[in-house]
Amino acid sequence: MSVNGKQRVVVTGVGAVTPLGNDAETYWENLVAGRSGAGPITLFDSSDYPVRFACELKDFDPTKWLDRRKARKMDRFSQMVVAAARMAEEDSGIDIERENERIGVSVATGIGGLQSFQDCVTTLLQRGPDRVNPQSIPAIIPNMGAAWVSMELGTRGPLSSQCTACAASNMAIGDAIDSIRLGRADLFLAGGTEAGINPVGISGFGAMRALSRRNDEPEAASRPFDAGRDGFVMGEAAAILVVEELEHAKARDAKVYAEIVGYGLSSDAQHVTEPDPTGRHPARAMAMALEDAGVSSDEVDYINAHGTSTPLGDASETRVIKLALGEEKARKTPVSSTKGAIGHCLGASGAVEAITCVFAAQRDLLPPTINYESPDPECDLDYIPNDAREAKADIVLSNNFGFGGHNACLVIKKFEG
Repeated sequence: MSVNGKQRVVVTGVGAVTPLGNDAETYWENLVAGRSGAGPITLFDSSDYPVRFACELKDFDPTKWLDRRKARKMDRFSQMVVAAARMAEEDSGIDIERENERIGVSVATGIGGLQSFQDCVTTLLQRGPDRVNPQSIPAIIPNMGAAWVSMELGTRGPLSSQCTACAASNMAIGDAIDSIRLGRADLFLAGGTEAGINPVGISGFGAMRALSRRNDEPEAASRPFDAGRDGFVMGEAAAILVVEELEHAKARDAKVYAEIVGYGLSSDAQHVTEPDPTGRHPARAMAMALEDAGVSSDEVDYINAHGTSTPLGDASETRVIKLALGEEKARKTPVSSTKGAIGHCLGASGAVEAITCVFAAQRDLLPPTINYESPDPECDLDYIPNDAREAKADIVLSNNFGFGGHNACLVIKKFEG
């Protein structure tokens, strides 16, 4: 069965570990309740750092999902995504062993094994090259999140790992959709993972002045689109969606959460870190996704914004949305950023936000932008301030934009059999 000349692709399972909970439903419940996942850093001693807070996972135990010996070989970013993939596998009810050659894995990350990199360098400098852990390189390289999911779950279809900064997860999901449409697989475990709350991550982004410095009120620090925003809050997360060709899902009587109907991407060719000042090129990604979906901008019910809580980024995305939808439609369309609640999870952001959009479409409930207190004249849309909203969500867009000018957008639709 096809729509707009393309195979239909649906979401039949989800799994996540996030700062708001270590499963997708707990995450959603806390998100729509307006809670924050921010707090003082516990993963390392940050007392001498300019930034001393982040959105960490709480009580994450990788051995719930992994053999202890294997877990020791893996960086945290890989441990996290295997946990999310196991949950998504169970949620979907798929029998991977029975058809493993038709099941793919597409897992993104912005950086990879940053803690393992730091540990390797520290050992090298303090103890010499002969004492470096021989597992260091396999733990560091960015593809190993995807690789460990494949090895642990036993998939033998296409296997890929996108590393396109903060747009990576949307691209991982979009590439999986394209592969299914092309007939290369019937089903993918697709998403992203990031574990950047460590001395390298916090000091590096802190030196760029990209991070909020509200150390005295971490829960109020991430405030997308608010006039008082002063930078993003580092988050960590992993999320996996089971995306599946519709007829394949029907044949095994799978439950369906929602349908992913559009994917668009573009590039800025503009700046290493700053967004395209015109907004034209990210808007092209949104327009491409809508065209791919076969829907018009007038049909959009909700946008999950990239919305990082940076002064330049949020103002730029407001312009992008106006260009993509037209100013009149943009002003009528609810927009929110979940990064107010879970911080910026870098390469994992799009995967967590895709689950957010799937639940929003399924349940007609729009998550809020928390910590929104003071309007910014440059950010003048409806950002669903502070409280979740019951509203129609038949067509939902998810934006992700990454350093270097990577732009990716997904269109998610309420499922109609």
